Amino acid sequence: MSIFIEYALNGLQAGILLFIVSAGLTLCFGLMRVINMAHGSFYMVGAFAGLQAAVISGSFVIGLVAAGIATALVGLAIERSLFQRLYARGPFAQVLVSFGLIFVFDELVRIIWGADIRSLPRPQALADAYTFAGARVEGYRLFLIAFGGLLSAALLWGLIKTPFGMTIRAAVDDRESAELLGLNVKKLFSAVFLIGSALAGMAGFVAIPLVNAFPGMGDEVLISALIIVVMGGLGSVFGSLLASLIIGFALTLGQVFVAGYAPAVMYLVLGLVLLARPHGLLGKPE
Repeated sequence: MSIFIEYALNGLQAGILLFIVSAGLTLCFGLMRVINMAHGSFYMVGAFAGLQAAVISGSFVIGLVAAGIATALVGLAIERSLFQRLYARGPFAQVLVSFGLIFVFDELVRIIWGADIRSLPRPQALADAYTFAGARVEGYRLFLIAFGGLLSAALLWGLIKTPFGMTIRAAVDDRESAELLGLNVKKLFSAVFLIGSALAGMAGFVAIPLVNAFPGMGDEVLISALIIVVMGGLGSVFGSLLASLIIGFALTLGQVFVAGYAPAVMYLVLGLVLLARPHGLLGKPE
C-alpha cells in the first residue's frame, strides 16, 4: 500500500508538471494553429532566469515570479517580431523558424550562463519528507502537486468562467465569426502566447531541484509536450490534462519496472491511444 501511494504521488506530480508545460503549447496550437517548436526553450529560459533571480535575492518565490515574467516577455517579443509574420505562411514556415530558435536559445544560454549543469536546493520549508500510510514523500513533491494543481485549476477556470476564456474559446471555434463580432484576435493571439510562455518558464524553474538546469534541457520536455498535445487532442486543454496525467503515471511506472526504457513506455501509450482514437482523447476530427 505504501509503495502504491508513493508511485501515485510521484506520477501525479510528474503529470501536473507536464501539463503546465504542455498547456501553453495546446493553447497556441488550439487558438492560432501555430506549431511552436521553441516552446521547450521557454522552459529552459525560465529555469535559468529564475535560478539567477533566486541566487541573487535568496528567495525561491522571487525566482519563480522572475521565471514567469522573463519568459512572458521573451515569448511576447518572439510572437510580435516573428510569429505574427508567419501566421499566414502555414505550418512549414512555422516549424522551420521555431526549430531554428531552439539552437539560438541554446547558444544564448551557453553564452550568458555557461555550459555547466546548475542546481538549486529545495527551499528549507520544503526540504523535509513526510510519511503517509507508510509511504515516505518529499515535501517538495507535495508542493509541486499543490502548486501545479492550483495553476491548472486557475487556467481551466479562466478558460471556462471568465470573459477572456470565453473569447478564446469563441476564437478557437470560429475565428472569422469572432472577428466579425469585433474581437481583436491579433491581441488575443499575443496574450495567449504570453500566457503559454510564462507557464513553460515557471515549470522550468520549479523543475530545477529535481532535474537541474543545463543548456538544451528543454529539448526532452518539448518531445513530451508534443506527445501530450497530440494524445490529448489538438487544441483540447482538458485533453492535455488527461494525457499529462496518463503520461506522468506511465513514466513513473516505466522508471520503476523498465528503468532504461521509460521513454519507450510513453511512446507505447501514445500509439495505443491513437490506434483507438486517431484524433486524440478529447480531440475532434478536423
